[in-house]
Parts: sequence; C-alpha cells; structure tokens
Amino acid sequence: MTGPHEPRGGSARDPQSGRPTLRDVAERAGVSAMTASRVLRDDPQVLPATRARVRAAAAALGYRPNEVARSLRLGRGAGLVGLVVTNLANPFYSRLALGVDSVVAEHGLKTVIGNTGQDPEAERDLTADLLARRVDGIIAVPAGADQRHLAAAAAGGVPVVLASRPPEGFAADCVLVDDFGGARDATARLLARGHRRIGFLGSPPAVHTGAERLRGYAAALARAGLGVDPRYVRRGQTEPDQATRAAAELLALPDPPTALFCSNNRNTIGAFRALRAAAPGGGAGIALAGFDDFELADALGLPLTLVAYDSDELGRAAGRLLADRLHVRSPGTAPGAARPQPPRQIVVPTSLVEYGT
Repeated sequence: MTGPHEPRGGSARDPQSGRPTLRDVAERAGVSAMTASRVLRDDPQVLPATRARVRAAAAALGYRPNEVARSLRLGRGAGLVGLVVTNLANPFYSRLALGVDSVVAEHGLKTVIGNTGQDPEAERDLTADLLARRVDGIIAVPAGADQRHLAAAAAGGVPVVLASRPPEGFAADCVLVDDFGGARDATARLLARGHRRIGFLGSPPAVHTGAERLRGYAAALARAGLGVDPRYVRRGQTEPDQATRAAAELLALPDPPTALFCSNNRNTIGAFRALRAAAPGGGAGIALAGFDDFELADALGLPLTLVAYDSDELGRAAGRLLADRLHVRSPGTAPGAARPQPPRQIVVPTSLVEYGT
C-alpha cells in the first residue's frame, strides 16, 4: 500500500538509465507532472507549500533533470561542446583537450571528445552525431581537406572552431601552431651543426601540419643552398612503429642521412627506437630533431632538438574563440548566437629546446 507521497502503480524510472523521472517526483509529491515541471523550472506562480513538497521529493529521489531533453524542448543547445580529434593515443591531443575543457567549463559547458583515427568518414559520422545531440559548438582537428560537413554545421548556425589545421572551403575561427617556422628553425639548427644529409619523417601528405613542416624543412635546406632529396623523405607515418621502420630504411641506405628531422612526436619516438636498434652500427652519431616536446624527452640519453610550444594554450585559445562566438561572456544573449565579426586566426609560437647536449 502506498502513502499519499509515494509512487503509485510502480516506479516510472527511466528504463535505460534507471534514474528517477519527473513522474517519480510528481507521484512522490502528490502533484501532477505538469506541476512538478513548473516547480523545477522555478515558476513563481506555484504555491510555496507545493514548491517545497516537490523539491523535497526531488531531493529524496536524487532526481536530476534530463538537460538534453529539456534543451530540445526549449530549442536550445545541450550545454555541450564537441571536440573532434584525430588520434587520442597522441599526448598532444590530451593536452589540447585539457586546454579546451579548462575554458569552456568556466562558462558552464561540458566537453564531449570524439576520436576519428585520421579517418575522414569517421569524422563526418562523428560530426553528424554531435549535431544530432545539439552541441552548442564544435572544436575540430580535421583529418583532411574535405571539410564540407564542418562547413554545413557552421552554415546551420553551430559555431565551429578548427585547431591545428585551417578551414578549407569555408570561413571559421582557427588556432594554428607555427608549423612552418618551427620546422625551418629545427632544420636550420641541424644545418648549422654541419649536417647536409638530413632525413625527413612526416605525417600523411593530406595533413596540414605535416605539409607545413615539410615546407619549413625544405625552406631551411634551400637557404643553405640544398634541395630536398626524395631518397631521404618518408611520409605517412602516424604511429611510432611505422616511424621506426621508415627510419630504419633511411639508416640502411648506402649513403644514409647524418641527421633526422621528425614532423611530430610519434615520428620522433619511432626514429629514436630505430637509432637505438642500429647503434653502434648504422645509428651511432646520427643527430635527431623533432616537432613537439614530450615527456621523458630529457631521459632518452642522446642529443635531441625539439620544437616546443604550449599545446594547452592551443586548446585554451580554441575554447576562448568558441566561447566568444557563443556569447557566453555576455549575460542575456541567446546561446548559439554568433558575433557579427570576421573569422579570426591565432598562431601559437614555437621555440627550440635542447636535451642531452
């Protein structure tokens, strides 16, 4: 037998989550679901005694409103920011995510992270899923040059910010690293130390960062009166084991490079393993330089030049651009409304750090 404030006819708990529903709260408080909803929306016309009873019931049941469903009914976003990255195994993306989350959390938004595995089709599906969930905005590291799905999201009123790679075919805010300048400076450092045969290990050609870092490498060689020797270039490695094999190929050449420049931390780690495996035969004395600083770089036990930058700041800058577009800093502005201003581009500077010298 149920009392006047107990659920009648059994619980109406959500069958998927098991959490109490609005109907549970209403039945426990002895009111209609509409009245319970009005109380939880802070409707001032509900009698104080009724408000107190509904709130007590909600607290006793541990009820939390379904913000996604509520947002759909109100025509607003879900209080979520979608973050789309290409490789969560890369520590760079965890730092980027921390930077994004630290900013959007200040504005009451939560970050939902999706990994594409560098697959454009997976990126399109993930973007569609985020839009279906009515995210307030998207921060994306695109997997390739085909960004029509992101352009469509922006055209549909969802603010889009790109990180690490610029927009292609549409206008959007973006945050980039000085990929060209960092690669040029690291290669120039190797040239200044007397190296003339410098190998290059890089990302797939379609990746903007890899293309810009190859361009910086080539520019440094050209300034020294040298051209890019295709025998010393390996592109397409996304994981350390692939880079290890590519570096081993270079070291096995009849006239191997005396130095290697790696376009990201995954390639640098793979190249280090190849050098260790080759020493003291083919790998001894090979200089190593790479893009992206990483943990334990100082413990590798060999001279290493790295291009460093603040990856957290890359994420924070992207978060600030998105928050600005959402007007979350301006009280009373409808969520999702974008500022009437042209797209902005922020470039995060780089510096060189030396280990083991």
